[in-house]
Amino acid sequence: MYLLHYKSNDAAGSDSRGQSPEQMLRIIFDYTAKIANERSLISVLLHMANMGREMILADRCTVWLIDHIREELFTTVAHGVDEIRIPLGTGFVGHSVTTGEPLLVEDAYSDPRHNAENDQRTGYRTKSIITVPFVGNDGSIIGAYQAINKMDEQAIFTSIDLEHLTLAASYAGKSLESVMLHEEIAATQREIIFAMGEIGESRSKETGNHVKRVAEYSYILALGYGLSVEEAEQLKMVSPMHDIGKVAIPDAVLHKPGKLTEEEFELMKQHTITGYNLLKSSGRELMKMASIVAYEHHEKWDGTGYPRGLNGEDIHLYGRITAIADVFDALGSDRVYKKAWELDRILKLFEEERGRHFDPHLVDIFLQQFPKLLTIRQNYRDIE
Repeated sequence: MYLLHYKSNDAAGSDSRGQSPEQMLRIIFDYTAKIANERSLISVLLHMANMGREMILADRCTVWLIDHIREELFTTVAHGVDEIRIPLGTGFVGHSVTTGEPLLVEDAYSDPRHNAENDQRTGYRTKSIITVPFVGNDGSIIGAYQAINKMDEQAIFTSIDLEHLTLAASYAGKSLESVMLHEEIAATQREIIFAMGEIGESRSKETGNHVKRVAEYSYILALGYGLSVEEAEQLKMVSPMHDIGKVAIPDAVLHKPGKLTEEEFELMKQHTITGYNLLKSSGRELMKMASIVAYEHHEKWDGTGYPRGLNGEDIHLYGRITAIADVFDALGSDRVYKKAWELDRILKLFEEERGRHFDPHLVDIFLQQFPKLLTIRQNYRDIE
């Protein structure tokens, strides 16, 4: 989970009497539309904090969520300030989350529930506070809005402000729960993908660090190619699945220390098809990406790879990137059939295979990013 705290230095063009009904409607429509189209929890929280601040002209608006495991409330504050965590039942926000009651406090320092520790740490002076819980679809409380200091001379909120922030909470709370659920599913999916990748490599008696290195190499190469951070992160997540099809390869072939016979090699090549068939039917985007990687990471730029003999850009970019990441790590690691190669020999091979085995542009990126790749290799080296 993530939390966000947003601070404004102006009153968004409104006066101290508050927003007009027309302004209020515009704010609600604008922000609920933005929130409804978001799938990033951080972005949703930012929109929520902005909406609450603008609706009641608060100096600060914070969105808190519950960390049930640690029994804490926490918020990540904007502008480089560290995360704030408090015990679940403490402070005004702790009271609202525990009781389900909204709060309107005119003078925080006259109320024993006020936790002045954060003011002391940041140098900020809290005066008036509104706290409104967020309620999920099942009626359970998932967090709370907290607005601090009205943007007028008195810096005091009114009961109308409380009504308006409660309205903002009712609009945004359901979307917040939906995005939290989406992120939880995505996190679970990532864990499953990585675990399956490790299973595939363990069948080859490779270490878990092999899939970690391939994942990190893929990420660096993807960014170097120009993919967005989001897409590069997705490739990083799915690249460990490249050899999942090896679960179906017999041990006698998979662990053979010498060169495979032609018949054994044909059997080995089936791991790409097996991996693809295991993953292709999923409706999840990450699984679809993983199926492409499993299917095409042994294709070659010149068309001599397998299983389909694709060439050039007919090979999906994800497969072309993972191919370089996988081969680089395989060459630099001890395997049952060979010892690790020296770096000079590895670099020479990539230069020779530029435009044959590998996408020439990706080889150029590989060479440009080589220092970063070596750092990754060092950080995730195998422990003997």
